[in-house]
Amino acid sequence: MVEEMIAGAGRMHRAILAHDWDATPLGARDTWTPVLIHTLGLALASPIPMALIWGDDNILLHNDAFADLAGDTLLGSRARDIWHELTGLSEDALCDCLAGKARGLESTRSPRIGAALTIDCSPVPDGTGAVAGALVMLRQKEQQQDAERIQLALSAGAIIGTWFWDLPTDRFTVDEAFARSFGLDPARGRSGLSLAQVVETVHPDDQAGLAEAIGAAIARGGAYAHQYRVRRHDGQYYWLEANGRVDHAPDGTPLRFPGVLIDMEERRALLQERDRAFALLRALNETLEQRVADRTTELMRAEEALRQSQKMEAVGQLTGGLAHDFNNLLAGISGSLELMAARIAQGRVDELGRYVDAAQGAAKRAAALTHRLLAFSRRQTLEPKPTDISRLVAGIEDLIRRTVGPGISMETESEATLWPTLVDQNQLENALLNLCINARDAMPNGGRITILTSNTTLEADSAKALELPPGDYVVMRVTDTGTGMSADLVERAFDPFFTTKPIGVGTGLGLSMTYGFVRQSGGQVRIRSAVGHGTTVEIYLPVHGEALAQIGQDTVLEPSQPAKASKTVLVVDDEPIVRMLIVDVMEELGYRVLEAGDGPQATVILNNQGPLDLLITDVGLPNGMNGRQVADAARTLWPDLPVLFVTGYAETAVLSHGHLKPGMQILTKPFTIEALTNKVAEALAAAEHAARQEHM
Repeated sequence: MVEEMIAGAGRMHRAILAHDWDATPLGARDTWTPVLIHTLGLALASPIPMALIWGDDNILLHNDAFADLAGDTLLGSRARDIWHELTGLSEDALCDCLAGKARGLESTRSPRIGAALTIDCSPVPDGTGAVAGALVMLRQKEQQQDAERIQLALSAGAIIGTWFWDLPTDRFTVDEAFARSFGLDPARGRSGLSLAQVVETVHPDDQAGLAEAIGAAIARGGAYAHQYRVRRHDGQYYWLEANGRVDHAPDGTPLRFPGVLIDMEERRALLQERDRAFALLRALNETLEQRVADRTTELMRAEEALRQSQKMEAVGQLTGGLAHDFNNLLAGISGSLELMAARIAQGRVDELGRYVDAAQGAAKRAAALTHRLLAFSRRQTLEPKPTDISRLVAGIEDLIRRTVGPGISMETESEATLWPTLVDQNQLENALLNLCINARDAMPNGGRITILTSNTTLEADSAKALELPPGDYVVMRVTDTGTGMSADLVERAFDPFFTTKPIGVGTGLGLSMTYGFVRQSGGQVRIRSAVGHGTTVEIYLPVHGEALAQIGQDTVLEPSQPAKASKTVLVVDDEPIVRMLIVDVMEELGYRVLEAGDGPQATVILNNQGPLDLLITDVGLPNGMNGRQVADAARTLWPDLPVLFVTGYAETAVLSHGHLKPGMQILTKPFTIEALTNKVAEALAAAEHAARQEHM
């Protein structure tokens, strides 16, 4: 049986046949299980270095590629005796795998192999749910495709055979086990079949369903599983499950479809037996089961009603607070505009200034409110920079002391060498100032604020409790000696518009804004408090090792002076009013301005106008082309073209983990005319600086 499964597989096939297995715990070859035989056949036929560790004694078998790395003499040895010498790893990885947990590890340079390779250690199930052994693969990048095929086979259980379908060529190759199962010529299976030839053995009643399942898997990509009946070599129909995955190219073109076949006959028989037992049990407990079902349904309805009520309460609180604040601001803006129109009609233009100031003030407060909401929802536009938080705290310390007043003492303490992080410095300063103001308000009779910054490493358990990945973090703790909060107040502290302060004092968005900003930055916020014992707010921010060398290295550029008609600017925005304002400002600065309302219009201009000096584009554009795509199209023509993105929030089409390509900047809506002109000057100055550096 072993000879048939692995015939012609190479020198290790011959070595396995010649080995005296009777003297090992594996026993004679004719006693080997089908799972061992199938898995060994897959390994021996693979070009990837693979070793099979089998049985309670961890006996080692391997293929030719593995022997080329580690030598032929390991065949039949005990894996535990040579594991560290072979892989450079401790036995933990092997123990985890033999316990049923797959491991993927980067090996250190081992004494035996002398190279660091990616090691995949996968458990091999015996068909009953138990782990029979482990398959160790030393994987290189070019071997990934075959590795995926083996992994599919290993995870499937009772394997009949494997296939690989090259979709563009409709070439369907199968292994010998597959071919024997369906009475096919193994040579044809290796040279390639069409799908039509393969499905000839499928039961006529199941062919339509199979075709539909295959078509759906190819269309959507990803995992595929389908059960159907096939005619095996003995002429009888048997149930099996096809289990695989469809891989697509980046443009969505289906490329390959590897998979395995699993024998379902025994499993279906067990399921049928289980269903019969369950039917008897249901018949005996029908009355009790119905009562339990009714009670469960009732509890689920009550739970869903409570959840819906809580959701509506939160939405009502959010929308109510928004409506209140925005109505106040809109009243100030619309009223000021009406009075301005009236004063102009009356010729009293000397009174316009106060109404202009009032409208602008209300607009700025509205912008601040939306900024806080975006921070809470983690959609604000951040400008992360390499940051030493201890320096940041020192730089804002005087402002905090003046803000909290003389009745509050303040202490700061920092670890000697604080790790760097990548964070929006203005947002972190605002968050720290807001926390200190909250602490001041919690100490009406005076007290002490302590700001502590330190390094910490979160292991798996502590990281899970904080809903963060394990790793290194910088922690900033703000502690007060104030009145403290009860547990229910702590739970609601980050809710938008929730505040314990009197009406008219604060918006209730400060902590929710801090929470959203920190989470958007990859960190976490936690509050520890008790009534009468003060409050500590902890901010965890991930460490960025590369940021250390960048701290303090920002290049200072002199603003570019408007070059009148010598500079050409393309403005792209689907909002006519915003586009009009930007165009007018650019023309007043003396630039030649082109404008477009969406991506396709911008593309026409790019292809028909002369070279550009600056692109200003909204991000969220209609008609199938966003601002980032417009920028990419422009840079195919002019690779160093400076780009200024204008956006209302942190759209993923622009930002990638907080980073932009060189020469790209962001201006957040709403913006002032001064902010727009400054950003334009910075963008052009940066482009001129880069051009000078290139020609030096």
